[in-house]
Amino acid sequence: MEVKLWNDKREREMYENFAELFAIIKATEKLEKAYVRDIISATEYEIECQKLIAHFKTLSSTLKDIVPSMERFHDTYKMDCPAALNRLLISGVPATVEHRAAAAMSTTNSAAIVAECVQNFITAMDSLKLNMFAVDQVHPLLSDLSASLNKLTILPPDFEGKTKMRDWIARLSRMGAADELTEQQARQLHFDLESSYNSFMAALPTAGT
Repeated sequence: MEVKLWNDKREREMYENFAELFAIIKATEKLEKAYVRDIISATEYEIECQKLIAHFKTLSSTLKDIVPSMERFHDTYKMDCPAALNRLLISGVPATVEHRAAAAMSTTNSAAIVAECVQNFITAMDSLKLNMFAVDQVHPLLSDLSASLNKLTILPPDFEGKTKMRDWIARLSRMGAADELTEQQARQLHFDLESSYNSFMAALPTAGT
């Protein structure tokens, strides 16, 4: 005896959509695993992943009234496809696109921090040229510079600028707020700032590296 899963055309279409949704989720899971294991190239992965995501979005929109929760659909049919759920529901873009976006964000953030460091170097050196020798004038500038240098991950912990600024900040911390650097101390600090600035510029990666 033949058992029908549907009673009319509408039910038949619903079950066909369920089967297609099931297939998309399973295919996405296999694709994610293949990419992680380097079985397919990044280019192949991205093209196929974009297709699956597009199909999934179209189908899930069509089924939104029948399948309000994709997680529940996944659990109901015991699919065990965590990577697919992450890619289709949470991320919504191929892993390669995520990686490029993260790299671009990192580059943008680094560029902003480099600009901040340069500005802090110049501000500190200019203040000494303007005879701003009081501790409560110099200390905040060196603290800002030190903080910006520490945010830049491309610089090693023992980078000249970092160590010299730490030494100067420690020295100023032992002095009173109204105390002033001697002319000799100011000259040495300016020399250390200039030397650190040159080392900083030399440490930055050049275009193309």
